[in-house]
Amino acid sequence: MSLNDVSVVLVHGAWADGSSWSKVIGPLRAEGARVVAAPLPLTSLTDDVAALDRTLERIEGQVVLVGHAYAGAVIAATRDEKVRSLVYIAALAPDEGETVADVFYRAEPHPRAPKLAPDNHGAIWLPDNAFAEAFARHASTAEQALLAAVQRPIALPCISVKVGRPLWKDLASWFLVAEQDRMIVPDTQRFMAQRMKAQVRSHPVDHTPIVTAPGTVVDIIRDAMRAVTAIRTPGR
Repeated sequence: MSLNDVSVVLVHGAWADGSSWSKVIGPLRAEGARVVAAPLPLTSLTDDVAALDRTLERIEGQVVLVGHAYAGAVIAATRDEKVRSLVYIAALAPDEGETVADVFYRAEPHPRAPKLAPDNHGAIWLPDNAFAEAFARHASTAEQALLAAVQRPIALPCISVKVGRPLWKDLASWFLVAEQDRMIVPDTQRFMAQRMKAQVRSHPVDHTPIVTAPGTVVDIIRDAMRAVTAIRTPGR
């Protein structure tokens, strides 16, 4: 089996959309990989998992599932049997009985992290200046402005619902720790990666390496793809 026999499904986090993966999609497709970016409504964890499942329904063959930030909780909640491994990019990985908020606020936030609160509609927006201060601080000014302009808010039911048994308990996982992350504390990322028993890659990148360090992201996805082609997961 070759890398071309494995599909890659990319799942965006809060305050983003599928276009945030554009710098990752190009290199993977240039190598012949089948790549899809799954769109999430960010209205509830249940809605987001359902949206991911609809994307997975359209794909044949084995899948490497990749989640950025909040999407770590989403990719661990699917039960689609085509999924063979999980890749976490500076992502949140709540354990059974935890919420996304539990792990996000596990440690004291970075001093430059934005203050987050829902608006009158229960939607949580990221302040425009947070894209430069914390979300994608290694990005260019133009990239930061674009991310702010297209951001999608996340709703409270995405982060306040306790999760079931996460898929990372049953599948191999990889975790890119963003050492210069100001949104999700790096110590929290290391804690989650360790309890997941993930293959860890740690790099001096910001919270959004899918934009600011795409080569690093492509490398870890490629590692996961190679593992899928080499080892068949028992029972799946």
